[in-house]
Amino acid sequence: MRGHTDFALYRRLLRQVRPYWPHLGGILLLSLLSSPLALLTPLPLKIVVDSVIGSHPVPGFFGALVPEAATPSDSTVLLFAVGLIIVVAVLRELLKLAVSFLRMYSGTKLVLDFRAQLFHHAQRLSLLFHDSKGTSDSAYRIQYDAQAIRWITIDAIPPLATAVVTLVGMIYITFQIDWQLAVVALTVSPIFFLITRFYGRPLRKRWRKVQQLDSSAQSVVQEVLSALRVVKAFGQEAHEGSRFLLRSRETMRHRIRVNLAQGTFTASVSLVTAAGTAAVLFVGVRNVQAGILTLGDLLLVMGYLSQLYGPLNTLSHSNATLQSSLASSERAFTLLDEVPDVVERPNAQPLFRTSGAVAFHDVSFSYREDRQVLHNVSFEIDPGTRLGISGATGAGKSTLVNLLIRFYDPTAGQILLDGVDLRDYRIADLRNQFAIVLQEPVLLSSSIAENIAYARPSASEEELVEAAKAANAHEFIVSLPHGYETRVGERGMSLSGGERQRIALARAFLKDAPILILDEPTSSVDTKTEAAIMEAMERLMCGRTTLMITHRLGTLANCDAQLEIEDGRVVRLEQRRIPVASTSKNVAEPLPRSKETHE
Repeated sequence: MRGHTDFALYRRLLRQVRPYWPHLGGILLLSLLSSPLALLTPLPLKIVVDSVIGSHPVPGFFGALVPEAATPSDSTVLLFAVGLIIVVAVLRELLKLAVSFLRMYSGTKLVLDFRAQLFHHAQRLSLLFHDSKGTSDSAYRIQYDAQAIRWITIDAIPPLATAVVTLVGMIYITFQIDWQLAVVALTVSPIFFLITRFYGRPLRKRWRKVQQLDSSAQSVVQEVLSALRVVKAFGQEAHEGSRFLLRSRETMRHRIRVNLAQGTFTASVSLVTAAGTAAVLFVGVRNVQAGILTLGDLLLVMGYLSQLYGPLNTLSHSNATLQSSLASSERAFTLLDEVPDVVERPNAQPLFRTSGAVAFHDVSFSYREDRQVLHNVSFEIDPGTRLGISGATGAGKSTLVNLLIRFYDPTAGQILLDGVDLRDYRIADLRNQFAIVLQEPVLLSSSIAENIAYARPSASEEELVEAAKAANAHEFIVSLPHGYETRVGERGMSLSGGERQRIALARAFLKDAPILILDEPTSSVDTKTEAAIMEAMERLMCGRTTLMITHRLGTLANCDAQLEIEDGRVVRLEQRRIPVASTSKNVAEPLPRSKETHE
């Protein structure tokens, strides 16, 4: 969106809020009703000056509003003018209350839906995007930049439309009273336009830079707090504090520059409005002295002029917010316009349960053009095979399984599951065939029960307990003060490494997927805990196709085949024994039509 014109950006915003057009229409209609009330506001003063203090006849509409029997005495006219002030004030406040409620409801719902859309899209983007861009900037755009859509479409456009209608009405009435005053008042309009054009685009560019720096400072906070144990262990609190202050001070400097530019813009607008008001006052007084218009007419025109220049001054003061919001909306739309690297084909076929036959045919992959990770990898494994994958750090072991789960797509070659290219399956159905246990298990900051049920939220309590027992986790869970309802803390850090690993195994048991991926699941636990985990893993691997990344010879001894990778190439593929036959639950079944999932 960068470099787009204001018109193109507003058009994109209006398309985005299309479901809320009835709400915007209601806000606009109620706001427009305030225009005739604004035109009535200075009228009582004119009536009092001309018809109570002066001797001019009352306006023609007075007879229609006051009963014929009433004598249009000075007291009657004065009471009418005072009453008109009260009525107009009450109506204006009621309108304000209605507009405020509708704006609050519509704006809150609009931001919520836009954030949800951005969050859903961010989840669809590949790991490659998040690895290269970082997650903190996407989080900043979802949480903060998304709010700009409310300010522009709810808080800015309806008042602007109301100001335009009010402007037209005031110009028309002013022309009816004294065309010379109307011409003088309008002479400042081109100057307003030129000033806004001169300051608008540079301000947005500067605000865009401020938001980038603000997001960068926020990323430091997120990185440090997520790795706080490492920071404390190496005594780097002061260094990280200095890094945060450095980026925050740079943001502050740019904010000061933006505010100085905004102050110059506001001062220019104020000077122009002051010059316009002075010119109208000078010409108006001359016309009163010449008998061309009454003093009440002059006061009426000056009242309209203050309401005409008032919104212009307000728009100038809010111009920095407007440009900041436009810059934020550009950043939000930029995230929304990112195209996922892994996409689902329009005619992708469903997959109910695979048999577990995996084949890599000349698969190559690179994160960047200058960094090739895998080179022409080829191998095949039968259903139920336990494949041990070994190799030095950085050899491409994890990349291999990430391609199988389709976190990435290969840059060359083909990966088959049951003889079908992975890209021909629905993504959700494909990933539902895998259960994953990582070296560092990932737990959510919720209860143990919720973490286990994450694999299958519809599971019953009995099924959760059964999965925990199979993973040798039930005994330590029930010993906790709150049992399965115990909160595990952020990333599960209130539990030991072995306990977190066994919960991850229980999650894999509950999912009951036909293919199991184990990535160094026992590398960070003690010997006793490893024995319990290995016993549970042995049950979990039974009858399933298993890909196990490990360096331990003891673990590799339990595998049916071994694949060794070096510098992204297969250097050895050894078939040790025929794999255990798959359980009946794991055999390939017909592929019924299921609910379509698009990513």
